[in-house]
Amino acid sequence: MRKLANEELDRLSVEEFKASPKNSICLFLDSVRSLNNVGSAFRTGDAFRVEKIYLGGITGTPPHRDIHKTALGATESVAWEHISEPLEKLKQLQTEGYQVIAIEQVDESVQLHAFQAQKTEKYCLVFGNEVFGVSDDIIAMADTCVEIPQYGTKHSLNISVSLGIVLWDFCTKQEALS
Repeated sequence: MRKLANEELDRLSVEEFKASPKNSICLFLDSVRSLNNVGSAFRTGDAFRVEKIYLGGITGTPPHRDIHKTALGATESVAWEHISEPLEKLKQLQTEGYQVIAIEQVDESVQLHAFQAQKTEKYCLVFGNEVFGVSDDIIAMADTCVEIPQYGTKHSLNISVSLGIVLWDFCTKQEALS
């Protein structure tokens, strides 16, 4: 067994990525304050070929060196847009056929392993502020809330970790990885 060289990984160029089909998933960052978390969202979004990343509220936007540090160029490949009115945009996405799924711990949340992502559905996954989580207004209008089960003493995961877990789960359930 040997580690593969970068040249052997058969990665897409930025132009090829932009022209390639995307998974029917977009991300919405709800007032995420850490620019490193924003950069991680871009890098993970690139890895799973998300359609777009919406940067809502106080979420920082490229270009910024702290975003670039963790995104490693993914701000060039993944489509993104800053949204000053998150509720309006999320309602618009719902009218366009997206299920708005808040990733949050609420009284009626569905455990991630029990949520059945469908290949024929479009999803907008909302990740919230590092301290306050997804805003109450977004939770109230979301189609559902999904929660990552946790068994330790801490009550939350870092957004970058949550993004990776949830995107991998949704993409594999949609059989989008091939």
